[in-house]
Amino acid sequence: MENKIAEVIAAGTADFTAECYELYDIPPLGSLVKTIDSPSEIFAVVCQASTTSIEPGRRPIARGKNEATAEAVYQANPQLLKLLRSEFQALVVGHKNDNKILQYLPPKPTRIHGFVFPCSPHEIKEFSQSFEFLNLLVNSSAQIPSGELIAATLREMTRVQPDPQAFLVTAGKKLVTLLSGDYQRTKAILGRLTL
Repeated sequence: MENKIAEVIAAGTADFTAECYELYDIPPLGSLVKTIDSPSEIFAVVCQASTTSIEPGRRPIARGKNEATAEAVYQANPQLLKLLRSEFQALVVGHKNDNKILQYLPPKPTRIHGFVFPCSPHEIKEFSQSFEFLNLLVNSSAQIPSGELIAATLREMTRVQPDPQAFLVTAGKKLVTLLSGDYQRTKAILGRLTL
C-alpha cells in the first residue's frame, strides 16, 4: 500500500485542498501528488500550504517565552498537535485513465475524503515526459505567482531525471513557446531553474 500523506477536504475541477495527517508534514511547493478516484488517478502540483488553528477565526497564541526551542514549546504543550492542522492546495495538472497520462483537466473533481499520495520517482519521470501541463500552470490563478510555481515544479521534477540539464533545456524551450510574448516573465522563470 502506498504511503498516504493527506486527505482531500475540498475539491474542484481545477484544484483540491488536502489536510495532512501529520502536523507540518506538507509536501514541498511544486511537488507532484496524486489522488485515486477509481478507475482514474488525478495528478496535481502543490501550490500553497498553511498551518492554522482547527477552529476558524481562532489564532494560535505565542507560548515559547520561557522555552529554548520550538520543539520545547510542543513538549510543554502537547495539546497543540490536536489544535493545529497543516493543509495544502494542489492544482490539477492531469489524470491517468487506462494507463495513459493525459495532461489536461479530468472530467470531474476528485472525491472529498480521497487519499493523497506523493508521486514516486517513476511516476514523476513518466508524467514529465511531456510538458503540456505547463500550460495549466502558466494560466493558473493560484495564490502565488505562476512563475514561482512553474520554477518550483520543474526543480522538483529535475530531482528524479537521469539527465537534469537536458530536462531543463527541454522545459525551457516549451516555456519560451508558451510565453513568447512575455520576455521578462520567461527570463524570470528560467533564472529560477538553477541546479
